[in-house]
Order: sequence, then structure tokens, then C-alpha cells
Amino acid sequence: MWHKPHLLTALSDLLFLAAGAALLAAAVIWSAPRLNAFPLREVRVKHELREVQRVDLEQSLAELLRGSFFTVNLETLRLSLEQLPWVRRAEIWREWPARIEIRIEEQQAVAHWGDGTGELVNTFGEVFAASLSGEQQLPRFTGPAGSAAEVLRRHDEFARLLRPVGQPLARVALSPRLAWAIELEDGMFVELGREQAKAPIRIRLQRFVDYYPTLSETRHGRPLAVDMRYPNGFALRFAASVGQERKGKK
Repeated sequence: MWHKPHLLTALSDLLFLAAGAALLAAAVIWSAPRLNAFPLREVRVKHELREVQRVDLEQSLAELLRGSFFTVNLETLRLSLEQLPWVRRAEIWREWPARIEIRIEEQQAVAHWGDGTGELVNTFGEVFAASLSGEQQLPRFTGPAGSAAEVLRRHDEFARLLRPVGQPLARVALSPRLAWAIELEDGMFVELGREQAKAPIRIRLQRFVDYYPTLSETRHGRPLAVDMRYPNGFALRFAASVGQERKGKK
């Protein structure tokens, strides 16, 4: 073997790897108990929270903060925080020598979702389960599962078109057949129907805006609902005892 340099080189490499592995194992064994010598002394949230309650944070993290600065599991902490109703995303990192820093992105609710009271829609069109803490007045969105982002987009489009009316949207509804309807804050219901190439919804809604100032001047008074599903006109619906009136082309 001594006359075969390539075998000597291979043996040398093998011994070197074995020595390295032994040193690594020794380092792990030596350092493991010493990691606990760096206690975790502080957990700090980087910014003021509006909806997330401190008590909820403390309860969520209490059982997970056992350990030292080095041994606490940051990923487990993050996942636990993101289970809280008003937490959309959490970021956690270590700050030497004894602190954990937390940054929380809170949910921002823009609407109620569905016909119940337990779900909200955020600014990204995502549905989340939470309860409003104050008297905040939000519109209500309804639609098929997975349609919240599209309903939010349409709400913003409709709201821009309705500014001259001076009535905020109280409800935006998308039916299973993809027909749209809205309700104004004053209670007036407007049926817009499905999107059509020859009569886009925005054109129908603009027609409603143009005629809105005259809707209270009909001989039957103010209508309960307006049907804008016609290409060039609309229908008015009054109380059952009054009947119905239809206006034709513009």
C-alpha cells in the first residue's frame, strides 16, 4: 500500500472526514447544555396594534416561549400567531442577546361576508373569521365561494360610479348565476344583472346615476327597487299596493 500513493491519499481523506465528524459531534454535545445559558428575556412587538389584543398574543405564545434565546422555535411561534383572528401575517426574528422581535400585519376589514356575522373581507379580498370590536359600519358582500376578491373589485368600481348619488353602498351581491345587485345606504335596491358585451354593467349603472335625482318625482313616490337589466331602459318597483312603473328608452 505504501507504494500506491492514490490509496494513501484516499485513506488520508477518509481519516480527515472522520476527524471532522467527530469534532462536529463533540461541538454539538459541548454546546447543547450551554445554549440554555442564554435565557430569553424579552418579546417585543415592533408597532402598535389596533385589533390584535395583547392578552391574545400572550396566551398564544405563553406555552411556546419555554426555552432559551437559541432554542425557541420561531416558526412555531409564527404559525401560532397567524392563527389569531386579526393576524394576517407575522414575522419573528432573534435580536441579540436576549430578545425576540415580532412584526404583525393586521387584517383590515372592508366588508362583512355572507349572510352570517362571523366572516369579514380584508383589503386583499380575502375572507377571514373575526368579530368587529367597535361600531364600525361596513358594507356586506355576498357571492359564491371564492368570489370575495371579485366582489371587492366590483364594489370599488360601483362606488366610484355612484359618487354623484351621494349614497354609499350597503350591499354588493353576486348570485350563483353571476348576476350583480347592489343596495344603497338609503335602502334602495338596484338589480344590475349579468355582464353583457352590448350593455356592460358600468353603462347600466351610469344610467341609474343619471336618472337617480328624478326617481323620487314619480307619481307613486320613491321606488323600493330599480331593475337596470334592460339594455336601454329600467323598471321601478314600488310597494305591493302601488304596483309597478316602467320607464323606457333614454
